Amino acid sequence: MNIEALTRYCLSKQGTREEYPFGDDVLVIKVASKIFAFISERNNVPNISLKCDPFIAENLRQQYPSVIPGYHLNKSHWNTVILDGSISGPELCSMIDHSYELVFKGLKKSEKDAVLHGGL
Repeated sequence: MNIEALTRYCLSKQGTREEYPFGDDVLVIKVASKIFAFISERNNVPNISLKCDPFIAENLRQQYPSVIPGYHLNKSHWNTVILDGSISGPELCSMIDHSYELVFKGLKKSEKDAVLHGGL
């Protein structure tokens, strides 16, 4: 999966939007006010950083060499996935879904309601 396809998939989630708060080279995707994905390139290699349950994060790192602790993020709760083609599209989508769900669960009730009822 390339960056464009990943971005489209992330933005297909309810209540999402894209921002560039750190400059043009890091795309941030939020649900309501919370970030669930960072998409960028490092050394000309695309990557996506996703929130993850700590236990699952460690398992993914052991399973895939291209999954590393979150780059410049809380390494217990974030993974950075190097998009070198070694992880299938469906698996990447599953990781995105997990990140979105974790972040959505942590939203304030008012934000959840706004997302669910199209207010965001």
